[in-house]
Amino acid sequence: MKLELSVEFFPPQTGEGMEKLRETRKRLAAIKPEFFSVTYGAGGSTRDRTLATVMEIADEGHNAAPHLSCVGSTRDGIREMLCGFKERGIRRIVALRGDLPSGMADAGEFRYANELVAFIRAETGDCFHIEVAAYPEWHPQAKSPREDLLNFKRKIDAGASSAITQYFYNADAYEHFVAEAGALGVCVPIVPGIMPIASFSKLARFSDACGAEIPRWMRRKFESFGDDAESIRAFGLDVVTELCQRLIERGAPGLHFYSMNQSGLTLELCRRLDII
Repeated sequence: MKLELSVEFFPPQTGEGMEKLRETRKRLAAIKPEFFSVTYGAGGSTRDRTLATVMEIADEGHNAAPHLSCVGSTRDGIREMLCGFKERGIRRIVALRGDLPSGMADAGEFRYANELVAFIRAETGDCFHIEVAAYPEWHPQAKSPREDLLNFKRKIDAGASSAITQYFYNADAYEHFVAEAGALGVCVPIVPGIMPIASFSKLARFSDACGAEIPRWMRRKFESFGDDAESIRAFGLDVVTELCQRLIERGAPGLHFYSMNQSGLTLELCRRLDII
């Protein structure tokens, strides 16, 4: 079975950032990704920049997958975007609930991602391949693992084509989640999200906020390096390479790289995995 690779970007804020992202895409084209996805800021705060980045990726001949968020969205607004995507030949979407920005009272017309997925299917049939999010270590706002698993199944039942996970460093968590989802009748591909490690301090802050666990042994090892950026990078590459190797050996359908708009670590991981 072919291992499908994909890469996530965030929409740059400046012209300089856009130019750097163009160079990043050129380098990452070497891994022949199935698609490049582009994130959608909290409450739709990056909508225009997300759309501009997506259209540029599509114009370059790559498959582009825009993120769509429930928060701050209306049915008319989503309908308009879907029409625009169809006209530009975009056929993949990442449908998410999204985060409600601080101080924002109106969550929009969709409460949950399964409602957004159902709406896209009702409006466009099988036109789009719809990706949804999965949380092997459970969504931080879920009341229980069981509730989170059932929420995930609702998204699949609503018409999702496949799923991309939050990043993790515990392969057992992913394997357990896939097995439990399968026991509920979920049979779509669940692709592990991979976060290369460039800075441990940034990773620790982000992980604490989003609920992704850094195993204690990893955390202590990273902390022992202090400000030694080269040792942090080398250890991070070793850890993530080993994680990817295990996932591939256990039958993961693909790898989705959270690139942070950089190419170096993702390319090095793929070299170590003999993907390029």
